[in-house]
Amino acid sequence: MDQFRYKITIQYDGTRYHGWQIQKNHITIQSEIEKGIKDLCSQKTSLYGSGRTDSGVHAIGQVAHFDLSEKIEPKIILNALNAKINNDIRIIYCEQVNNDFHARFSAKKRYYIYRLRTNQFLLDHYFTYHSGPLDFKLLNKASQLVVGEHDFTSFSKNNKKITNRRCIIYDSIWKETGSVLNYHITGNRFLHHMVRYLVGTMVEVAKNKFSIKSFEELISFPKEDVRIFKAPPEGLILEKVEYE
Repeated sequence: MDQFRYKITIQYDGTRYHGWQIQKNHITIQSEIEKGIKDLCSQKTSLYGSGRTDSGVHAIGQVAHFDLSEKIEPKIILNALNAKINNDIRIIYCEQVNNDFHARFSAKKRYYIYRLRTNQFLLDHYFTYHSGPLDFKLLNKASQLVVGEHDFTSFSKNNKKITNRRCIIYDSIWKETGSVLNYHITGNRFLHHMVRYLVGTMVEVAKNKFSIKSFEELISFPKEDVRIFKAPPEGLILEKVEYE
């Protein structure tokens, strides 16, 4: 039987979702889109994402793929899905791709942004971590230590099933616009909670509550179950996923 593969790019406000991955008795991004596809095509299909975002994490460029047994114009799929799914999830692009494309395994780079505020403005609190005052120069000094290929065991949720914890980080920089600080990080892959652990620990460094030497040691000499700081999910955004 013929299979037709479709690649979609997705935006979502993750505030009220229990992350990307389907979970029993919880509403998730994956489950909502899969229900929309089933309503559209009268067939159950599995949706494969480029990665699993946590509860409360957002995306402006998540990528996923799915297969259908009938060929449908991508524009029809895009419009029909957007009419069926919740309005805090949006399919922004749809295209038919070769069957060897895989949203996760074909990805070359993933781009994340983490947004925080150093003042008391509250109207964006679902999308921003309110950190209080920080030493911006120290924050960026710490961020530069992340660039390169490292074992990020110290900055990931302990999972014995994952044996390879090495990631290549191409960019790691904080950019300042008034009281809003945006952390931009690009890598070939990311471990579970990795960006949030990095941000949380860098914030403590920038508050002079954790030494930059200790931060560097956690990168150079990875440890499991180390005492670490995790930033909240609402500031994290999956910006885009890059393919060849």
